Amino acid sequence: MQKIRNQIVHPLPITIYVYNTFWKRFRGLMFKKKPIVNEGIWIIPCNSIHMFFMFFPIDVVFLNSNNEVIYLKESVKPWSLIFPINNAASVMELPVNTIRSYDIKIGDSLKQ
Repeated sequence: MQKIRNQIVHPLPITIYVYNTFWKRFRGLMFKKKPIVNEGIWIIPCNSIHMFFMFFPIDVVFLNSNNEVIYLKESVKPWSLIFPINNAASVMELPVNTIRSYDIKIGDSLKQ
């Protein structure tokens, strides 16, 4: 995955798995016991998430249809909700501290 801001490309050493089928989107990271490390999922389409049946926090990045970051939430705790985000087309669920570690900001473009 690469982050693009101001024409500079920064590689992010995270494997992203695309979840674009009903069953993959439905399951997401539910029931996974150990926190994700150096990997994440990209749920397409998606404009909200729940953390039911989750056992660890994650960072969440909502993207519009141009893959531009429109909403960020760090360290989302198990059993919480993020209600629909206007104009969100997809969401990346990433290891906790990814947003801060890679300085992801609203307006950035993310590509796999």
